[in-house]
Amino acid sequence: MKRRSLLVSYQTIVIREVTRFTRVWLRTLIPPAVTTGLYFIIFGTLMGERIGSMDGLPYSDFMMPGLLMLSVVLCSYTNVASSVFSSRFQHYLDEILVAPIPDFVVISGFITGGVIRGMMIAVIVLATSAMFVDISAWSWWLVMLTLFLSSVLFSAAGLVNALFAKNFDDISIIPTLILTPLIYLGGVFYPVSMLPEKWQAVTALNPLFYVINATRAGFSGHCDTSIAFAFGVTLVSAAAMFLLALWLFHRGTGVKS
Repeated sequence: MKRRSLLVSYQTIVIREVTRFTRVWLRTLIPPAVTTGLYFIIFGTLMGERIGSMDGLPYSDFMMPGLLMLSVVLCSYTNVASSVFSSRFQHYLDEILVAPIPDFVVISGFITGGVIRGMMIAVIVLATSAMFVDISAWSWWLVMLTLFLSSVLFSAAGLVNALFAKNFDDISIIPTLILTPLIYLGGVFYPVSMLPEKWQAVTALNPLFYVINATRAGFSGHCDTSIAFAFGVTLVSAAAMFLLALWLFHRGTGVKS
């Protein structure tokens, strides 16, 4: 296909994805703001004074990057997982497959939709957080790149989940039983240095630990591990998950009988 045709195909999928979640914005964009506000009210305002500071930061400031990443990860993941799964069983994906569109354009379109939602959620959560804490960053470039790569990583992971899913329960089980616990155990509410050594070693195996720490480093300059290493793990993980999604889609996993 010509470059212009590829671009039109990509834009069409992206527009369809963005329209899909913005049409029901009360369900897709507002809940993270409400959840973030509740976390700040309960943990930041009511309990924060008793908890004190964490790593030299007020507790609300320490908690904010983790809450931001919590919303971005879950929304990026569920956006693509639900969209691709619905496309499979409503046969919309079949219509795309019979068109002369390369696989990388198709999955890039779906993943871009997840990334756009993830970045929109990031802006909404930051705006909500600004009502409770002073938003400042050690490096806005690091914050934006980490948020972008995290959205790519978990949008691609959502696509992989959707390719293997047999029903809607298969989509919801991963965020509920795997992603959410990994995020909470990745240092959203506490510095990993507070844990016993054996649990610090276990946490080092959690990929969400590096994603959260790269984000926190962007805001405060502090990281429980090397900033370069945390960002590197996020970058490599995003690239690997994208390639895995592309390989599975090219093989026809879940899309070709």
